[in-house]
Amino acid sequence: MRELIVDVERVEALIAEMSLDQKIGQMVQAERSTISPDEVKAHHIGSVLSGGGSYPGDNRPEDWLDMIDAYWDASLDTPLGIPILYGIDAVHGNNNVRGATVFPHNIGLGCANDPDLMARIAQVTVREVLACGVQWVFAPSLAVARDNRWGRCCESYSEDPEIVVSYAGRFVGALQDDLGEDSVIACAKHWVGDGGTTYGIDQGNTEVTKAELENIHIAPYYPAIEAGVLTIMASYNCWNGDKCHGHEYLLTHLLKGEMGFGGFIVSDWEGISQLSSDYGDAVALSVNAGIDMFMLPETWRKFIGHVRQHVERQTVSMDRIDDAVRRILSVKSAYGLFDRPKPSQSYWAGHRCFGSQEHREVARDAVRKSLVLLKNTDGLLPLDRDARILVAGKSAHNRGYQCGGWTVEWQGVCGNDLIEGGTSIWEGIANLAPQAVLHTGGADVDAGAYDVAVVAIGEKPYAEGLGDIRSGDDVVVEVGSQISGLMKLQEAYGESLELAELHPEDLQTIEDIRAKGIPLVVVLVSGRPLVINRELNAASAFVAAWLPGSEGQGVADVLFGDCDFQGKLSFSWPKSEDENTNRGDETYQPLFPYGYGLSYSD
Repeated sequence: MRELIVDVERVEALIAEMSLDQKIGQMVQAERSTISPDEVKAHHIGSVLSGGGSYPGDNRPEDWLDMIDAYWDASLDTPLGIPILYGIDAVHGNNNVRGATVFPHNIGLGCANDPDLMARIAQVTVREVLACGVQWVFAPSLAVARDNRWGRCCESYSEDPEIVVSYAGRFVGALQDDLGEDSVIACAKHWVGDGGTTYGIDQGNTEVTKAELENIHIAPYYPAIEAGVLTIMASYNCWNGDKCHGHEYLLTHLLKGEMGFGGFIVSDWEGISQLSSDYGDAVALSVNAGIDMFMLPETWRKFIGHVRQHVERQTVSMDRIDDAVRRILSVKSAYGLFDRPKPSQSYWAGHRCFGSQEHREVARDAVRKSLVLLKNTDGLLPLDRDARILVAGKSAHNRGYQCGGWTVEWQGVCGNDLIEGGTSIWEGIANLAPQAVLHTGGADVDAGAYDVAVVAIGEKPYAEGLGDIRSGDDVVVEVGSQISGLMKLQEAYGESLELAELHPEDLQTIEDIRAKGIPLVVVLVSGRPLVINRELNAASAFVAAWLPGSEGQGVADVLFGDCDFQGKLSFSWPKSEDENTNRGDETYQPLFPYGYGLSYSD
């Protein structure tokens, strides 16, 4: 296990000198929209973050550097001069910032099954994050998604822990490196069982035995800790009815004790508020359970007052406060934060590598390796560059759709304007095939004008619970009745995993073109496997492109045979709405099994 190299004397000297208010301040992470630099100084705040879609100015690297510098200067302009950490959700590249390189979401990267590729992606992410002055990324997600109805399937590498385990240490190691100037602080998330909730309800209840929790959901955290991950984020979900944010066994006894995690645990966005309807009780429960830093975009001021009262009443001990602060300061020390220059003066600040062609080539390679060929009747693929190609479908020329959620905005964006520097699937095809034509639909297509059609279809962007598929309120009532604490639900994406039900316009486009007698290549852009029987049957070739990110050129490269298909399913593909099976289940008869994927050599 990689040992933290900490200036223990410095950390202990600071703790000995700190007042209670200074200690509590270090435990707070506020959101940039709710706190000013002056308030960071006044309250001795330990960290600030940007939530998805929260950005300064015109959302350029220079805007980020100016903002983070202001917070940095404010944190140093205090008696103890403890610098802040600035955190973001860099879940597929520095996805918050305009012009960044946006990688495929995790579900596609899982199909690539390439740990070396993951290290290269992490290295690019580090440099594009540091270019904006950020030191801390809430990644990687180590969720093992067990139900396609979960709205965060796209953030999971696989339904099986095998691939997630193989990625965890490599990704953390590449993010943190030697904790020098080419590094950021990693945050493994979400501890624990977030991908195993009943019916796939986001923030719901994971009903599994301790052995199942260990073998499936905890397993990826061992290599992450072995690689020296400095922070871990608690999960909204429950384990057998008890909230992880208040679970002393999971947080303190297991993670910090038995597993030897030496960094600090951060809460998720206002996650402690779900522990109790009484906010003061929620504060005590979460602090005593073992959370060290608290992500509190809305309630950080209230939190400070409640912690102070709990210490005065001895319902929270000073030993627990000191333990939390010691862990936070130790991470800052291990990262060398006390001795670093301000963000705008660091080596990578504003560096021209941000969104560079070199970085985009890594993302393009990731796209190529993540595509999965599900069907290729009569060898329709690869396409001929000189063929007359019709390109259609709502996802063909929409870089926002192909990037999905967590891209510029929390829920992602529609269109091309905000995804700068990349290529849509159509643009990638047009770069290779001079006779390709983009068409909005298929009803008025001239059948004799085309040799083949490429139709890009699929889901629109979503993130977190807004991506859930829920059949009705009865499942919510059932799960809610089993949970101790509160349950926060968001409006679901839809009621069915059947693509024809979710997006009938896609099937209509396919049928319109098929009626013209034009052979069809269907490219599915989605954050999960969907029930696609009707679309699959209508197509001569079918490609799962997942959410490929900003570099749609990578899709075109493979469609034209410049590269072979390499991706293999890291999720089992369902054949019906009521099927939810995973690799290793006793009754396992999916439409396409785990590990399936054709290639041109086949």
